[in-house]
Amino acid sequence: MAIPKEKLIKAYRMMKTIREFEERTHAEIMNGQIAGFTHLYTGQEANAVGVCEHLSDADTIISTHRGHGHCIAKGADVIGMMKELFGSSAGLCKGKGGSMHVADVDKGILGANGIVAGGPPISVGSALAAKIRKNGNVAVSFSGDGSVNQGTCFEAMNMAVVLNVPAVFVIENNYYSEHTSINYAVGCDDLKARTEAFGFPVFVADGSDFFAVYEAAGKAIEHARAGNGPAGVFAEQGRYHGHFVGDPQTYRGEGELDELRDKYDCLKKFRATMAETGELSEEELDAIDAEVMALIDQAVEDAKAAPRPTPEEVTQDVYINYA
Repeated sequence: MAIPKEKLIKAYRMMKTIREFEERTHAEIMNGQIAGFTHLYTGQEANAVGVCEHLSDADTIISTHRGHGHCIAKGADVIGMMKELFGSSAGLCKGKGGSMHVADVDKGILGANGIVAGGPPISVGSALAAKIRKNGNVAVSFSGDGSVNQGTCFEAMNMAVVLNVPAVFVIENNYYSEHTSINYAVGCDDLKARTEAFGFPVFVADGSDFFAVYEAAGKAIEHARAGNGPAGVFAEQGRYHGHFVGDPQTYRGEGELDELRDKYDCLKKFRATMAETGELSEEELDAIDAEVMALIDQAVEDAKAAPRPTPEEVTQDVYINYA
C-alpha cells in the first residue's frame, strides 16, 4: 500500500509526539508535578497512528484508560492535553477529565474510558448513528487484551454484527491485562479466531510496525465504511512501562523490557524502512524529532503556567439541567 510522502511525515511526527508526550508525562509524574493514576502508551504508538491515519474528524474513536496515544493520533491538541493532565481549567476537559477521560468531540474523540471494555458498546452506538444518518463515517473502539474477556466487549461485537453497523474493533494485545499474562488469563491461544466467531473479518498486524498496522487497519476500515458491517484489527505489541506509573513490574521476565525497546520499537523500524526506501532522509526525520521535542517542552511550560479550577467551578459541566 503506497503512502504519500506527506502522510509518512505525519505518521512519523504523530508516533514521535506520542512517544515524547508519554516519556515526559512519566518524568513529570515521578517528580511530583502531575497527580493521579496514569497509564502510559509508550511502545504501542504504531497501533494508534496506523489506525487513525485512515480516519477523519467526522469518524469517531473510543479510547481506553491507556488513551493518550489514541487521542493524539486522532488529532487532539497536545498542549491542551498536557494542561488536562496538569489539572488546568484550560485543559481539553477543563481539568476534570484527567488522564483517563480525555475527550475532544470536535475531533471525533468521544473519550478515553476508565472502565475496561467500556468503549466498544459506546462505539457501536456511534456506528449505529452513522448508519442511520448514511454519512459514510465509521466508529473505532480501541481495547486491550484484557477487554476481550469482558461481557460488554462480547455483547458489543455481537450487536455490531446483528445491526450491521460500521464499527471497527481494534484489539491491542500488549500481553498483560494489568499485571496478568495473557497466557494465563485467556482460555484460548487464538484471539483472532475467537473474535472472528462473532461474524466479521479480523485483520492481524505486527504492532511494532506502522506499515503493517496501516495496511491491516485500512482493510478493516474500508470494509466497514463500504457498508459491509463491522471489522476488527488485532495488533500485538508490548508496552514499555508498567500497567500504571509506579508499577514495579515484578511480573516481567528478566530482560523482557530491554528486548522490547531494542527489537520492537516502531520508531526504529520506521527509520530503518525510510533508510531502505529513501522516502524520508535521516535529516528530515531528525528535524521532525527537534520540532516534537520543542512542542513537548512548550506543552509542559504552558501547562505549569495555566490556571487551575476555582471552587466555583466544581459543579460546572457535571450535571445537566433539563428545565
